[in-house]
Amino acid sequence: MTAEANAIVFIVDDDQAMRTSLQWLIESTGMSVKTYDSADAFLADYYPGRAGCLLLDVRMPGMSGLELQAYLAREGFRIPVILITGHGDVAMAVRAMKAGAMDFIEKPFHDEDLLRSLRNALDHDQKTRANRLARADIAMRLAELTPREHEVMAMVTDGKSNKEIAAALGVSAKTVEAHRARVMEKMRAESLAELVRMALIAAPEALV
Repeated sequence: MTAEANAIVFIVDDDQAMRTSLQWLIESTGMSVKTYDSADAFLADYYPGRAGCLLLDVRMPGMSGLELQAYLAREGFRIPVILITGHGDVAMAVRAMKAGAMDFIEKPFHDEDLLRSLRNALDHDQKTRANRLARADIAMRLAELTPREHEVMAMVTDGKSNKEIAAALGVSAKTVEAHRARVMEKMRAESLAELVRMALIAAPEALV
């Protein structure tokens, strides 16, 4: 999978020389870049939902990289984060990864290692954004189902036969067939396999 054309690598580092070097390196591969000298400058410009990833220096005046990472997590911003530092240690790396960072890179680093990590982050962002859109679409279809159709769908996608569903619900097999047909129609599923795929993509609680 390749990253979206409009995806941006956001660089937040108080070292101007490092920002310039990183921007040149990353843009030389065709990726788009925006740079900021502080966490506050980034937050003033960024809005949720933009495709991309965040390359953060850990130690900065004011809000640190770890603090910015924690703030984004609290606010529900799901942009992938890669942390870089010249003063890393094991405890800091563990803290960053437990907080959801995709990678933790110590300076000096090899260019290819950084670029590989950025590509992975951008691909991850594209995949998760696509999954969120798919879940939202399926949630809209699920909202059209009646409570009984929800029950039937849950049992159908769990592998139950019409006869088993009928026994569990205390209705006839013919009634189950009718419910099942309406579920397929409302979910716009052309096959049982597609319906199962939708159930797997949807949040687990959506079928309860």
